[in-house]
Amino acid sequence: MRSNYIGGSWVPSASERGVEVVNPATEQVIDSVPAGDPADVDAAVVAARSAFASWSGTAPAERARRLDAARELLEERAEPVAAVISADMGSPAAFALRVQVGTPLAVLASYVDLLAAYDFGGERVGNSLIVREPAGVAGAITPWNYPLHQVVAKVAAALAAGCTVVLKPSEVAPLAAYELAGIFHETALPPGVFNLVSGTGPVTGEGLAGHPGVDVVSFTGSVRAGRRVAEVAAATVKRVTLELGGKSANVILPDADLPAAVKVGVARAFANAGQTCNALTRMLVHRDSYDEAVGLAASLSERYLPGDPLAEGTRLGPLVSAAQRDRVRGYIERGLAEGARLVAGGPQPPEGLGTGYYVLPTVFADVKPDMAIAQEEIFGPVLSVIGYSSEDEAVEIANGTPYGLAAGVWSADLEHAVAVGRRLRAGQVEINGGAFNVAAPFGGFGQSGYGRELGVHGLEEYLEVKALQF
Repeated sequence: MRSNYIGGSWVPSASERGVEVVNPATEQVIDSVPAGDPADVDAAVVAARSAFASWSGTAPAERARRLDAARELLEERAEPVAAVISADMGSPAAFALRVQVGTPLAVLASYVDLLAAYDFGGERVGNSLIVREPAGVAGAITPWNYPLHQVVAKVAAALAAGCTVVLKPSEVAPLAAYELAGIFHETALPPGVFNLVSGTGPVTGEGLAGHPGVDVVSFTGSVRAGRRVAEVAAATVKRVTLELGGKSANVILPDADLPAAVKVGVARAFANAGQTCNALTRMLVHRDSYDEAVGLAASLSERYLPGDPLAEGTRLGPLVSAAQRDRVRGYIERGLAEGARLVAGGPQPPEGLGTGYYVLPTVFADVKPDMAIAQEEIFGPVLSVIGYSSEDEAVEIANGTPYGLAAGVWSADLEHAVAVGRRLRAGQVEINGGAFNVAAPFGGFGQSGYGRELGVHGLEEYLEVKALQF
């Protein structure tokens, strides 16, 4: 069984219980990690607090150098780390290398650049000097769907701000986080600046969120778990950032390039087997183009046939676990029961795959906005195509869920697309397929959470503001 990484050393857990790590393509156990113990959290927080005084006093240039050293080593190991992610959670090899590792590399580079320019102090307001200081010990609780990116998005920002970190990665897909811990160790990051404790949410996650020695908690995961993290953290009145679920709408306006919009929209819905919080899972199309859009989406879904993550050309790997597979198939069955029209895929197992937690890429038509498949986050390769008759109706449908993480707008008129995008209650809006930007703030409205990650806004989640009066 793996150990925890505390105070610069690999330390066995106080718990003898472990959690098996299963390869979702082979259904074989490939590793095991500690199930967690409150004593592990205590030890990690003590180490992080002991290291805080020194680390918080380092110059931004020194923090940048440390992050860049980690970036360089991760870049050297990009392919083996991608292979770990493929085995850990089923991501196709090409996607694992390009996105699951490529995005964290870009995030690390963005914080190196940001530290060269960010002004931590010196803003004058009347007789006051406004300075920004590290918030303290940061607790990071991360999910399994992007098991390296979600870690780096939190850890890089916290370290750049001058905070020390205790990370609790998902026990479902923890191995990428262990790779990062190994990288920090090899780059001689000072002991206690970064710590990793393995375990389950109710034990390690809640222990970290409620620990009086933790000053900031950043959580990414489900709405249910996010509520619990906020509740536990409230007892010690600490700052909390929550990045939760999404049910993102892709609004295709009547003048848009329909084939391009549908092609990109299907890709955004099925990336990472649909296990993406900002996946564009609701495609909104004007009634005049609806049938054509449905036909295009159904045809394009055939390019995403499930397959071995290590096989060349695979676009759709397995879901992360048997429980997740069953959950997604349950939603497909629910969509059928509610009267949606199945035009691709379905709840049946894919043919020709003897093992693995696979789900067919599924497209529903005639979806009503109040159906469960149009309201609830499925977290699998399921796309709902919804018709609208007017722009106002499209905006109403797009905003008509409890979530507000992301959205898309397509139009031949860029200014019009931007105007519609401004009306959408979402933290990020793609205009005509605009690419993800690691320097832009990422986070949501409503039940998608609060606070932001990435870029300046992500950095400032880990800073306190102080006014010095003269």
